[in-house]
Amino acid sequence: MPLTIQSTEDVPNGTERDIDGKPCVYYDGYWIRRYDIRNNSLASKKILIDQLTRRVFHHTEPGINTPASKLDEARRAYECQTDPARKRVNAAMLAGALLHRAAEILTRLVELEQAGIVIAPQNELLRECGRCYLEASQLAKQVKHYSGEDGLDELWGEPFRAFSLPVEEFYRGRYTKIAQTMAALDAIADKVITSFRGYRGFEKLADVVMSFAVAAKLETETPKSDAVIFEVWPTFVATGDAMCEFQLELPANLSEKQQWMAEEGIRLIQWGKKLMSYIASARVPMPKSSQEYFKKLDAHSDKMSCLYPRC
Repeated sequence: MPLTIQSTEDVPNGTERDIDGKPCVYYDGYWIRRYDIRNNSLASKKILIDQLTRRVFHHTEPGINTPASKLDEARRAYECQTDPARKRVNAAMLAGALLHRAAEILTRLVELEQAGIVIAPQNELLRECGRCYLEASQLAKQVKHYSGEDGLDELWGEPFRAFSLPVEEFYRGRYTKIAQTMAALDAIADKVITSFRGYRGFEKLADVVMSFAVAAKLETETPKSDAVIFEVWPTFVATGDAMCEFQLELPANLSEKQQWMAEEGIRLIQWGKKLMSYIASARVPMPKSSQEYFKKLDAHSDKMSCLYPRC
């Protein structure tokens, strides 16, 4: 199966090339699987936006998939709420209702267009649709990932971008975001490998982590509608399981504190696997969570450097 290739060439963004039979486009250091771009009709945009909307709710905290019919109630609850923690959740619920209201309006406009009625750009319903998408993307800064990690407001902004931009321009931005996501995955993999390099028992870790990083980047670039997902997804799951289940070959006569360091190292590796999985599936970086994870790796590495045996 062709792999996602990180390039060291001086190649302009947007360059297209087939690599080992795989159609690719180059953005910010990565050759990314390329797909045919849909036309710019309202009906075509609706298909794309529906997919993006489903992805938003798939990756965010439960309980916020509010029906459009509850939009007014959701707004009143948000405006009346005074407790900051609860108001954040009300904001998430309102964002969900706004996404659904925009989708309902877009559905009706597509039906009119298919009936032969021309929908002008200044159409008030079209503008209202855009306002709903925009407000939802603004509220999304308060919505969390389903894991409780930092939010994915960039993901919430995609339906609005798909609505407001020509389809070709939207996809250019999407490829850029995929490249950024791949770079985030590489950064986490590199940090994990560096943090445990040279310590007894962790000698085989680098190969395990790199295998998962490659699989995670393939998952990032591959939509579920592509038949290659039947190769990509099993590899992603299997290599992720291997990283999560990594077993130490511990040296004999470790002190109790050294054993604790080894066990804590395993927990950090498992956390890294989960974080990489979240990022690959959502296809956007999670910088806040990544930085918090890096700090924990650094703190643990500092302790190991003083007390844990090296190879």
